[in-house]
Amino acid sequence: MMLTVPLTAGSELRSLDPWLAEEFLVHLDRARAHIAPWVSPSFVAADLAEARAVLQRYADKRAADTGGIWGIWLEGTLVGGVLFVSFDTERGVCEVGCWLEPGAQGRGLITRAVERLVRWAVDERGIERVEWRTKAANARSISVAERLGLRREDVELWSLRGEDWREREVPADSAEIDRLTAAFFGLFGNEGGARPDAWGVHRLFVPGGLIVQGGARQEVYDLDSFARPRQELLTSGELTDFAEEETSHHTEIFGDIALRTGRYRKRGVRGGVPFTGQGTKCLQFLRTPQGWRISALSWTDDQNEKDTSG
Repeated sequence: MMLTVPLTAGSELRSLDPWLAEEFLVHLDRARAHIAPWVSPSFVAADLAEARAVLQRYADKRAADTGGIWGIWLEGTLVGGVLFVSFDTERGVCEVGCWLEPGAQGRGLITRAVERLVRWAVDERGIERVEWRTKAANARSISVAERLGLRREDVELWSLRGEDWREREVPADSAEIDRLTAAFFGLFGNEGGARPDAWGVHRLFVPGGLIVQGGARQEVYDLDSFARPRQELLTSGELTDFAEEETSHHTEIFGDIALRTGRYRKRGVRGGVPFTGQGTKCLQFLRTPQGWRISALSWTDDQNEKDTSG
């Protein structure tokens, strides 16, 4: 599966291999009292040999494609992890588990890590049923199950169909991409006294994002070279009452990347002369640990229409 996957700023998910047994044991010493009521006694290793045996057991499962274990590192320290307790591609069923030391709680690490495992299992391996077992008193584990859309089947068993996961994930991604696109268009408006924020492209794009102008006057911008002249134009008084918005769009999502093609219209007053225009924008998106971000954008105004702000 994965090598290293960022989860949030300062945290990552990666394979927890047997050679990391010493680090795993140090982590368990911090987490032991907290996780012992909820996990199998055989998981809570008491010494280095037992820690190595736990990790070797899951390494063997991973080699046989019947399970696996991944650790969560926060600021370089192992603080917990997620695992496939079982993984059966013939039956299309897997069971997911997790653990976390108390000092790392409340950061969304487990939810993000389990999402990664479930997405890989369903989208890439064809798993059609995800199971989650947790004791009735484990409120935090139950909250994770609920956030992920799992449904309770009995006192300790929750489950999710692959079909439900796909139906759940796409609308949520689409809604986030819709909000991100609307936020981009909103950066450049000064209509009705609104304050433009062209520098806000840094919040919406990945670092190093590109913006490309098509048409007769083609140009490739980095984020700064795109934002600077537009912020100056929109705050100088030369371009007033400017606004632009999407009028139609088509979005396709492929796992952690997405593509959106849309039509837009714009209006404003430049040098005292009102104008309107329309054109096409194409946006590429990337799912990051902080959510979806724009990785690249290209646009072109319709023929015979002069670019005003992009």
